[in-house]
Amino acid sequence: MTKNKKILGLLGLSARAGSISFGTDSTIAEIDKNKIKLVIVATDASERTKRKFINKCEKSSIPIIEFGLIEEISKSIGKQNKAIIGVKDNNMAREIEKINRGDVNG
Repeated sequence: MTKNKKILGLLGLSARAGSISFGTDSTIAEIDKNKIKLVIVATDASERTKRKFINKCEKSSIPIIEFGLIEEISKSIGKQNKAIIGVKDNNMAREIEKINRGDVNG
């Protein structure tokens, strides 16, 4: 299984468990409540959106990764046109980061 498929699968699990937020406004609100452990920004998100979340995550000391296309990550969580996903579960966030870094064998 590829790195991308593993991460998309974990996002799908997180969505079914209700442990993600998606979309700009919702994710920013959850960051402000200190509920987000990891932010995922689609690689094809606008530069303005990327900059906004990079700054927000730096201020809040939240890890952020750029991953997947909007269509891919949206489909994995059963939504449409979502460029931003906030992961609320600590273990899931750590696992996604680990896979993204390539620390896990396929």
